[in-house]
Amino acid sequence: MTSQTSQTSTTATPAATQGSHMWVMTLEIPGREMTTQYGTWTPPAGATRYDVFTALRDHIAAQQPEMKSANCVFFSLEPNRL
Repeated sequence: MTSQTSQTSTTATPAATQGSHMWVMTLEIPGREMTTQYGTWTPPAGATRYDVFTALRDHIAAQQPEMKSANCVFFSLEPNRL
């Protein structure tokens, strides 16, 4: 089984009013491959948690097409502040 971790910083358009969020997503093709990626995202006004989830999943699948049908085993999205 292979594993990959990467970091991405993304800013959505139009004007972002929700502030920056830190995200982590792990996708797995059981017994074959796993990837964990993380970064920051500034969602556009009106975006939902589901909107961000699908956008990030699509982003990962664009980089690694084999992950398009992978299982999501972990997802975290939180405001990027201490």
